[in-house]
Amino acid sequence: MAVQVTALHQDDREQWEKLYNAYAEFYKVPMNRQILDQVWQWIFDPEQRFFSLVAKDETGVAVGLMHYREMHSPLRGAQVGFLDDLFVEPNCRGGGVADLLFARLKQEAKTNGWPFTRWITAENNYRARAVYDRLADKTPWLTYQLSSD
Repeated sequence: MAVQVTALHQDDREQWEKLYNAYAEFYKVPMNRQILDQVWQWIFDPEQRFFSLVAKDETGVAVGLMHYREMHSPLRGAQVGFLDDLFVEPNCRGGGVADLLFARLKQEAKTNGWPFTRWITAENNYRARAVYDRLADKTPWLTYQLSSD
């Protein structure tokens, strides 16, 4: 399968929604119109420094997406990248789509002057972790979340 990775465009909304809904379903996170509209706005607001890549097959059908952003790294006194979301259609997994998305992410990080891009994933996301272990260095950091409740 020939796949091309590009920045998300305004006319990709319907395909993006399909992929993003599937991503939310995978992580069992409720999704609604308000969230979709908010994320879509972030992607196309240059002040947000929030970006999206889309992988499309040879027919123009979106088979993967990636959301990433710029964030401060105080210890470095620099900006770095943070990968928020990555999703590849289940029937396209193992075909190199994730590799192509990560290759483009690496280019984008270099263009933005980020020394690295960091991300987290679920402990039980074994298939994705196998890809990450092949493409990146696992850090020693554990992730915690403090609720505002």
